[in-house]
Amino acid sequence: MSRPTGEAPPLQTLRSKVPEITAVFWIVKVLTTGMGETTSDFLVRLIDPVIAVGIGAVAFAVALALQFRLTRYVPAIYWLTVAMVSVFGTMAADVTHIVLGVPYVISTAVFAVALAAVFVVWFRTEGTLSIHSITTRRREFFYWATVLVTFALGTAAGDMTATTLHLGYFASGIVFAVVIAIPAVAFGVFRLNAVLAFWFAYIVTRPLGASFADWMGVSPARGGLDWGTGPVSAVIAVIIVVLVGYLTVRERRADTRLS
Repeated sequence: MSRPTGEAPPLQTLRSKVPEITAVFWIVKVLTTGMGETTSDFLVRLIDPVIAVGIGAVAFAVALALQFRLTRYVPAIYWLTVAMVSVFGTMAADVTHIVLGVPYVISTAVFAVALAAVFVVWFRTEGTLSIHSITTRRREFFYWATVLVTFALGTAAGDMTATTLHLGYFASGIVFAVVIAIPAVAFGVFRLNAVLAFWFAYIVTRPLGASFADWMGVSPARGGLDWGTGPVSAVIAVIIVVLVGYLTVRERRADTRLS
């Protein structure tokens, strides 16, 4: 079969390294964004922020190394990596604002430009942005670079609407719940390009999950329910583990049918 025009030859062919896009995928994705937000906040308040960021960076690096060592999609490792990207991506966005003093409007714009740059380089190098084509190491690198920047962008955007625009966390969550429906409707009704629809929705999952998680975790003075970032993180983590367990069983059954 001939290779699509403009698509670079694969460096090392692998089995697909990303999951099937189902309703469970989107549920777990939103949950990881919420857990990343509250876990990051919990850690930087529990211990020295510099140490917390260091721990987040190491955990992210370890999870990513495990993911790259694999030659196929393994639900537990894949979602562990996504969760660690969520924690570290949140920390990166928070450091940009809190430590460096960059306004959320500016950091949101900067991360948006960075994401656009990653997409441009990825497409010019590989000829595709489809997640169904993540079958080489180079494409996997572009994929995870994109995921990391989307988390940082989503964190900044969510905080911008909640604090800079004074919508609060709950209202921000509602706004992003409406926004995430746009690509679904556009894809189903107006035949929006599937790759564009996917990445549009993927980016929005970050501020969607983070806004509701913040709303549950922060104090009433900040417009929240005051359940605590630690307990919220723990409960979300348990739900994620259960769902990833389900995905693992389903993946093993699929492998059994194919063997």
